[in-house]
Amino acid sequence: MNAGDISTLKVEDLHVHFRDICALRDITFEAQSGQAVAIVGRNGAGKSTFLKSLAGLIPNAAGLIHWDGKPFDKVTRRKAVAYLPQREEIDWSFPITVRGLVEMGLFPQVGTWGRFSAIHRTAVSDAIIKMGLEGLEKRRIGELSGGQQQRAFLARAIAGGARILLLDEPFAGLDREASQRLSDLLRDLAGSGALVFASHHDLKSIPETFPHTLLLRTKQLCFGPSAEVLTPENISAAFQ
Repeated sequence: MNAGDISTLKVEDLHVHFRDICALRDITFEAQSGQAVAIVGRNGAGKSTFLKSLAGLIPNAAGLIHWDGKPFDKVTRRKAVAYLPQREEIDWSFPITVRGLVEMGLFPQVGTWGRFSAIHRTAVSDAIIKMGLEGLEKRRIGELSGGQQQRAFLARAIAGGARILLLDEPFAGLDREASQRLSDLLRDLAGSGALVFASHHDLKSIPETFPHTLLLRTKQLCFGPSAEVLTPENISAAFQ
């Protein structure tokens, strides 16, 4: 990721339906690489739906998404996006090591059965070091602490060159120290040119990590600088 390369994600009138149920509607905003955006709303407000829609895991019923002026299609997502689901959605018993997980970030580049070059191996090692996981490369992911698991998935994104990071409740279950370390890493990633979206529920900690906020209640209530979005009036509208 290069902090000097500015790219824009443009979302226009995004709607997501599950059969006859409208799960998300009226989402319109622009965000740029280098920004960190908190996705905020009560349970059922559409936070996970929004992230999965951006990741291409569920289809949009209507609306347009563009990245650098180009349609946000399957090919673009495969190259640009890394998605980290909620912890309970991950099979932590899967027998894969930290290094094996990070190497998966390169599959869009080399294919599932492709051979890694020296450049690829260096990218994996650099990502592991950047996330503070050196010495844990051979450990299985299920043996890691919660904070280490989150950092392992971020290392996978970094190794693959993802420019858009979609994180669903990444701070859930982390203690204060692990949360602070993850917060520092997310700020660093945004500073390096990534566009970071993360659903988050701790309103007090948002300004420290996320300069921008998207406030949802099935529809978009507001988007913009966190200090302007997270007013008492807006919070009341979102949570009551």
